Amino acid sequence: MADAQGQEDAVEENPELRPSVEQEIQGKVDTNHPDATPEGLTLEAEERMQAREEEITRTFQRVDRRVDSDREKRTQAVARSGSIKRRRSFEKRAASVDPWADPDRADARLQLSRAELAEVNQEAARVSEELRGWSRAAISRRLAERVVDGTDVASAVMTVFEELQMGPGQVIPIAALERVDDYEVDIEGTVSVLWESQSPKISQVGLIDDGTSETKFTSWRKSGQPIVEEGDRVRMRGVAKSWYQGRCSVALTGRSQVTILGDRPE
Repeated sequence: MADAQGQEDAVEENPELRPSVEQEIQGKVDTNHPDATPEGLTLEAEERMQAREEEITRTFQRVDRRVDSDREKRTQAVARSGSIKRRRSFEKRAASVDPWADPDRADARLQLSRAELAEVNQEAARVSEELRGWSRAAISRRLAERVVDGTDVASAVMTVFEELQMGPGQVIPIAALERVDDYEVDIEGTVSVLWESQSPKISQVGLIDDGTSETKFTSWRKSGQPIVEEGDRVRMRGVAKSWYQGRCSVALTGRSQVTILGDRPE
């Protein structure tokens, strides 16, 4: 009995040492912290840290392993080349409708005489002052194309001016609303009349006049557009066209932009 009792009371000479839960957590924090250093770590933890740093280096290392890699430049060149090919392909298809869209066709201005070119450039300068968003060079090229096709300069100016005036982003005359195919248009004019709305969904309803004609406008309450007053000179961008009893009107939506031009009259 005494021997058995002695064996039970004997202390194990080589006890198994295990870290506490707190020590394990702190060890993981110290090992994975970005500012951690190998000092104070176990050999296993130090090897893991070194392996992680090598993996990060490989992840960010250039494929060609060159410090002065031109990979970005080569990628940009490939993307640019693809863009040029797609544009040329589109222009080639467009040339079936408009021969002047062919990218391989020479500039029409090269086919004009000096006198014709001087007149075209003079008219292009005048038109560019009336149209926003179009350069003098772009206008002169379009004019030259019409002249080469056999149109006189005066008629070419009228045709090109109307085409560009009705183009996207241009403020169009209200009188031309019915002739424009776009669903959303930009107009500018003076608020001549405001009426009482019969619907709680409508914020304002009235007429806008630009001197060429007038049209009804409706501002929906949900659109959050600013309140205008009679006599205000306003520019309305992105207004939606609608038809009622054969007449064209416009509506201000959440996509529209209303700008009050100048000071309001006293």
